[in-house]
Amino acid sequence: MERVNQTSSVSEFILLGLSSRPEDQKPLFILFLIIYLVTLTGNLLIILAICSDPQLQTPMYFFLTFLSFTDICFVTTIVPRMLVNFLLEKTISYAGCLTQMYFIYALGNTDSFLLAVMAFDRYVAICDPFHYVTTMSHHRCVLLVAFSCSFTHMHSLLHTLLLNHLTFCDSNVIHHFLCDLRPLMKLSCSSTIINEIVIMTEGPIVLVTPFLFITFSYMRILITVLKIPSAAGKCKAFSTCGSHLTAVTLFYGSIFYVYLQPLSTYTVQDHIATIVYTVLTSMLNPFIYSLRNKDLKQGLRKLMGKRKAQAAPS
Repeated sequence: MERVNQTSSVSEFILLGLSSRPEDQKPLFILFLIIYLVTLTGNLLIILAICSDPQLQTPMYFFLTFLSFTDICFVTTIVPRMLVNFLLEKTISYAGCLTQMYFIYALGNTDSFLLAVMAFDRYVAICDPFHYVTTMSHHRCVLLVAFSCSFTHMHSLLHTLLLNHLTFCDSNVIHHFLCDLRPLMKLSCSSTIINEIVIMTEGPIVLVTPFLFITFSYMRILITVLKIPSAAGKCKAFSTCGSHLTAVTLFYGSIFYVYLQPLSTYTVQDHIATIVYTVLTSMLNPFIYSLRNKDLKQGLRKLMGKRKAQAAPS
């Protein structure tokens, strides 16, 4: 992944970004710098609040900690490169481009698998509460997180290695703000049939399977909740799932729009959807999971209280 493709005359790529107009570059730089700082701050606060509060040491918050950490890594893979492109240079080396693509796919799919794991956690908590402690043991939670990370990295490595075997001869201009698989395949002057076969077979399995798992989990949750006699019980059960469902809808809605379409139809219009699942989702997740969660809000208040106490003069 680090070497330059020996059969290619291209040693670097040009990322055209979101706009080619010079007057747009500074406003876009400021906008995405703010988004990046908000994303880092929000997700870091979530991690610190969970780690510092004994009441939040449950499987649900254990998974949320790793989701926040993954979001920090995910957005750091993308936004700093965008900021450089806005003000300095739009070129990226061949190795740098493949490295960015590797981490985008690895971390993006890790997000997807973690959302599926969190749905399973809610399913067990609501549909089988008496076995929750044994089913969602710490050992099993660690294994679920380890699988979510390792499997997605192997998936990303497969696509990166296949892309590295393509030849790039003439154009090196990527009509995108990041190194994505489909725009790169469009630039190749060699056959991409193997890449397309893998994308159309293995790709949907990795992308759709977690979504189907989430859908099945929430169908079972819905059936169970509808059997609860009291309205208060139903509201309490739905409130524990509302934040997660919001995050799932935002993430999968945009990612399906981009990737579940033929390679030939991939256009510049997909940039907005790409921004949603790569940048905006990572920024909004801390707000989504904290605004309707009393325990997490309490944990954040405790964290801020500790910081104020430490900052106060003795």
